[in-house]
Amino acid sequence: MYELAIAVRCLASPPFDFYGADWCGDCRRAKAALDRFGVAYNLHDIEHEDGAAEKAIAISGQQHIPVIRFAADGSWLVEPSATQLQAKCKELGLI
Repeated sequence: MYELAIAVRCLASPPFDFYGADWCGDCRRAKAALDRFGVAYNLHDIEHEDGAAEKAIAISGQQHIPVIRFAADGSWLVEPSATQLQAKCKELGLI
């Protein structure tokens, strides 16, 4: 029942666009935090998805990953900590 509640909440939540790569330690930590919080996101692998690296740079103006764009308000974070992600998710009412 708990897993179903998380799935329903995730489906109802605005998605995140997450730009990163498998080799990136900050990306792995950010994905793990979002997974722990039960927040849905769209993963864009900059190594394998055409245009993803360029899109991440266009969003943030930087060449650092991860870049996480929040659909709810259009804001973004670059290389966020788990604490920053948690605060943003709470601000948006996602957790």
